[in-house]
Amino acid sequence: MKACNKNILKTLALAEEMIELANSGDEDREDVGCGILYGILRDSAYRIKKIAEKEKHAHIEKRKWD
Repeated sequence: MKACNKNILKTLALAEEMIELANSGDEDREDVGCGILYGILRDSAYRIKKIAEKEKHAHIEKRKWD
């Protein structure tokens, strides 16, 4: 597999880890500041995931995914 495609997969895995951390952190938070932090983390993760999935599909369509 090409390095660029490996990096896309790593990015998707990282985004999933960010979502899991945001959910866990939100459950354990003790104040509003942490709620803001985990909300930003979750929002960022979903944005990153969306872009990475778009790139993955673009590579697949162009037959560059191997």
